[in-house]
Amino acid sequence: MSVTKADRDRYQELVKQHRPPRTIVINTIRAFVVGGLICEIGQIVQTLFIRYGHFKPTDAGNPTVAVMIFLSAMFTALGVYDRFAQWAGAGSAVPVTGFANTITSAAMEHRSEGWISGVGGNMFKLAGPVIVYGVVSAFFVSLIRYIVTHL
Repeated sequence: MSVTKADRDRYQELVKQHRPPRTIVINTIRAFVVGGLICEIGQIVQTLFIRYGHFKPTDAGNPTVAVMIFLSAMFTALGVYDRFAQWAGAGSAVPVTGFANTITSAAMEHRSEGWISGVGGNMFKLAGPVIVYGVVSAFFVSLIRYIVTHL
């Protein structure tokens, strides 16, 4: 059976009738605000490390990121982060919390297959390319910086 151009056009019209309207402006504003709030929470955590943990401002970044990753993984395990991300959109995906959510979700999805081949083998399927890109990019940026400063 051959599909004609008229059939495709009718199908596209049917899809347009049943597709919910896109709220690009509202989604963009929501993503901006949510991403900013996540970063603000990170800033509060960092300030707490500096004030009460007696960290130097230059040393407080690593434990702050660790806390944000832990919170994201915990909320993912409790099923809260995914519902929040549905509403927040890209604002919850861009900070490090979105990356932690991706890894935790993949690990949880494959835990029935075992620790090694399930969790270990599948948790980096989605996040692996991001890690590789980050490491390779950091290497080349460092190499370029080294060449520029030592020539």
